[in-house]
Amino acid sequence: MQNLNAIPLSALRAIEAIARTGTLGRAADELGVTAGALSQRLTKAEAALGQALFIREASGLKPTAICVQVAPRLTRAMEDISSVVSQIRVPEDDTLTISVAPIFASRWLIWRIKRFNQKNPSISLRVLPTAEVVDLDHSEVDIGIRVGEDSSIGSEAVKLLDQRVFPVCSPDLALHLHTLDDLRNIPIIRENELLYGWKSWLSDQDLDVPDLQPGPTYADASLCLDAAMTGQGVFMAWETLACDALERGYISSPFARRSRTGATYWFATSQHAARKSSVRKFRKWLEAELDCSVNYWNSAST
Repeated sequence: MQNLNAIPLSALRAIEAIARTGTLGRAADELGVTAGALSQRLTKAEAALGQALFIREASGLKPTAICVQVAPRLTRAMEDISSVVSQIRVPEDDTLTISVAPIFASRWLIWRIKRFNQKNPSISLRVLPTAEVVDLDHSEVDIGIRVGEDSSIGSEAVKLLDQRVFPVCSPDLALHLHTLDDLRNIPIIRENELLYGWKSWLSDQDLDVPDLQPGPTYADASLCLDAAMTGQGVFMAWETLACDALERGYISSPFARRSRTGATYWFATSQHAARKSSVRKFRKWLEAELDCSVNYWNSAST
């Protein structure tokens, strides 16, 4: 095993993660590093091994023939090492790495996380906002908080809450919205030309999607919410996105009805991370905070 002295384990992990995930970005998210740092780690690994393992193309990294041949063996080796470490390692509770959708992180989690820090000063949180679904069984990420129609984001996943949507707009614009027919005369803010949530929200009231007016289009739901705050139209938002702005009076909800989209928020961990008491503490705190939010949302929608 002396040849292992020529290349660090972190380099082998970089090679394995890039080959398995298919992209530098996904591998970087999984390993909890930047894409630039991972690229440098790969370059050093290839230099130590004396040959290129990936071909740099405009579309990304393409594994060479030797990389295709050894990548499955590397994955099995990393899984074996991880299993051994899980058996002998005493779980550490001082640091938690959390992968979370950027909008959930910026619009809901960041406003509440101080309370967790105050209750648990010995636990350090590292939040990774990313739209990528991190493979929790092959990364240093302890917790994944995601929204989707199923729980296939980790070996240990529990449901947090259902996603519900409702129209929001500026308080001034809300003065002109008294009936559903009034929506035909107001610009509808779109995310990437999508009318996400409108069909389910209207069908819950036995209505079809009306001839909604065109409105500004933004490539990010958070920007759509900001556009609604500034009076640019009506946006179909969801509770974790819009609840704080609604509570602070930055936006209004002209119609009380809230509808489920079929998507669900999930709390996921790997089997190893599930053993950590800090993970259990964070989950308990998160569920309590969401319960408070849900109670407020329910009172606001009646």
